[in-house]
Amino acid sequence: MTAERVGAGPTSAPAAGGFVTVARASEIAPGTVHVVEVAGRSLCVGLTEDGEWGAIDNVCTHDGGVLGEGELDDEAVECPRHGGRFDLFSGRVLALPPVMPVKAYATRLEGDEVQVEVPG
Repeated sequence: MTAERVGAGPTSAPAAGGFVTVARASEIAPGTVHVVEVAGRSLCVGLTEDGEWGAIDNVCTHDGGVLGEGELDDEAVECPRHGGRFDLFSGRVLALPPVMPVKAYATRLEGDEVQVEVPG
């Protein structure tokens, strides 16, 4: 699976933080992750086969690999460099070599808009 950059609508956060549209749901197939840029952050946004949306920082804490270029297996994002795995919803490490979690972001679907909550 190859990551693709997606995005529609605003890509900057409101001054006080809040939910920001990062993609259209129709652009992302179930079981995939994608790289999006929002409010100066690179995020890995994914849609599970069960229809759940999640978002985590896009950089592996082991060696800086791009998580959005990895694969989504159930709720685990696998780093394409060394196979470290992170939970798409909490950012916690599921498989070594990384030992530090990544930041996770609340997501929601509003119509066809995938939205991620970014801090202000």
